[in-house]
Amino acid sequence: MANQKNINTMSFLDHLEDLRWHLIRITMAIVIAGTVAFMFSSFIFESIIFAPLSMDFLTYDMLCRSANFIGVDTSFCGDTLPMILQSRKMAGQFSADIWMSIAAGFVIAFPYILYQLWKFISPGLHKNERKHSRGFIFVSSILFFLGVLFGYYIITPLSINFLINYTISDLVDNQIDISSYTALIKSSSLASGLIFELPIVIYFLTKIGLVSPKFLKKYRKYALVLVLILAAIITPPDLASQIIVAIPILILYQVSIYISKIVIKNQTKKHI
Repeated sequence: MANQKNINTMSFLDHLEDLRWHLIRITMAIVIAGTVAFMFSSFIFESIIFAPLSMDFLTYDMLCRSANFIGVDTSFCGDTLPMILQSRKMAGQFSADIWMSIAAGFVIAFPYILYQLWKFISPGLHKNERKHSRGFIFVSSILFFLGVLFGYYIITPLSINFLINYTISDLVDNQIDISSYTALIKSSSLASGLIFELPIVIYFLTKIGLVSPKFLKKYRKYALVLVLILAAIITPPDLASQIIVAIPILILYQVSIYISKIVIKNQTKKHI
């Protein structure tokens, strides 16, 4: 194992073997956490997964109050969503349960996943670098969970409300397959969680010299375009939703520039 051997004496195959064991532990953690989630699947579906289908959902209530305050009509103040959730395949509900449990297992086990990845890469860092990176797991986990919550409470309800209320004809009923619905929940929440890891990614890219504050500032306008494109992809095609999603991503980009500055500053001090 990398923490038991001198990193400089390990061969390429030794590194691959070490990585394999870390990946095995990560897989086992996801399976165990997913199994626990599967045991509580009724609670997870009723209280979490299906919650955005009710107009009493926190996000709908807040947006409805905001719209009423400024005197604007909105679909967030309706009684029910015009849709029927159904399963059109023999194993539809079972498959939805399994895949949602795996996704829940990934979210629950995320701090441990980071720990295993850290155990793999930390032997290659200098002692001072490991010292300054002690909060990596904690900070990364917090950012990920904040991203998941953002995806669940912001992107998911905005997407559901827009797509369900969008109609091309009264002849068409919205009978949504459960696999399509759960896929929206998973993709919105997990994608947001990973996007919120941007400051951590920038930190390590700066460490190894691939990016710098100057580089990030120079391409900020291109990053803005990419952020707007990303917001357009993961949200409904209305301006308000895209702005709501784009703002925190732009804030994360600015935070990443600040973090990159700190890294460069610390590296400069070491060479003085």
